Amino acid sequence: MASNRSVLDEAPYRSSGTGPGTATAYGVGFDAGAGARTTVGLGAEPDEPPVGKEAVWDEWNPTEESIAPLRGRHRVGKQRGGTMARSGAVLGVGVIAAVGAGGMASAKDRPTVPISMPDLAHVADEVKAQLPAAKDLPGIGSLMADDQGSSQTTATALTTSGTEAGEALRTRILRQAESQQTAADDDRRESEARAAAKAAADDAAKAAAKARDLAEQKKAEAAAKKKAAEAAAKKKAEAEKEAAAKAAAERRAQASTSTGFTLPVASYTLTAGFGQAGDMWSADHTGQDFAAPTGTPVKAVSGGTITQAGWAGSYGYRIVLKLDDGTEIWYCHLSSMVVTSGKVSSGETIGRVGATGNVTGPHLHLEVRPGGGSPIAPLSWLRDHGLNP
Repeated sequence: MASNRSVLDEAPYRSSGTGPGTATAYGVGFDAGAGARTTVGLGAEPDEPPVGKEAVWDEWNPTEESIAPLRGRHRVGKQRGGTMARSGAVLGVGVIAAVGAGGMASAKDRPTVPISMPDLAHVADEVKAQLPAAKDLPGIGSLMADDQGSSQTTATALTTSGTEAGEALRTRILRQAESQQTAADDDRRESEARAAAKAAADDAAKAAAKARDLAEQKKAEAAAKKKAAEAAAKKKAEAEKEAAAKAAAERRAQASTSTGFTLPVASYTLTAGFGQAGDMWSADHTGQDFAAPTGTPVKAVSGGTITQAGWAGSYGYRIVLKLDDGTEIWYCHLSSMVVTSGKVSSGETIGRVGATGNVTGPHLHLEVRPGGGSPIAPLSWLRDHGLNP
């Protein structure tokens, strides 16, 4: 293999000068005869080239290291010596700035220096032509063959792996879609179940409300029927009672007609009886009370003659009827007297029920006095004469 140095030695130079292989100076301080740069001290002026003589320079082959910027060579380290150390650092920076300014002023006053670069294009072609092929190199061809086979195997493996990865991704996507569909179906079924449960609950509530309303309606109808039945029963009982009273009155009338005796009042209620003790009387009760409304007709129990009629103190208005056998019948507490003297027949109205005299309410006080003597029990006397008071 040819050396790069031998090729470079034969390479022509491009220059702003007049002849091949020559160039004007790069700058001050370069010695063409010695092939090295002259060292220039700080503040010293470089040597001037001979006047009228063209300088010949060595080739310049720049590299990355030669043109890389130098970092950190002029950095000032952190001083810890106090005020004097900081003053020294400031002084050093000032000196560097002054020197740099002087160098820039000197460079500005000098003429522009051209730079020549060798033409290396044909050098690369010659080097490439002299190099053997890579496959002909010992140990390299087999590696390239192995690399080709392994690349095919790797390609096949990658293809297979890619297919399996695609199938795995497709399976994963299908599983995820199926899972989402299953979740959606579960949510739909759950929603339908909730809706069905709600509808069933609403139907049950409506049915319960309807049953409750029907039960209340039936209860109200039963109560109404019961009330109507009770009213009908009461009315029937009153009618039966009235019919019974009427029948009793008719029987008494028939009895009085047949025997010649009648009850003193047709409608009444028996209250205080004969011989009953009480604060209303000075002694035991001497008659029988027939309670009835004021104005109720009072009749003669049998034919006879009225011997007395008028006010009788605690008896109030009183009528005394004397029968043919001499028995006296007293009618007391009357509100009015219809017949006050003379003959009367059985059942004839002789007065009306009242509340005169010593009384607590309207009623007829009836006394029976045989021969005009002491009183006896009126009810027993009436029963003895065929009456049923």
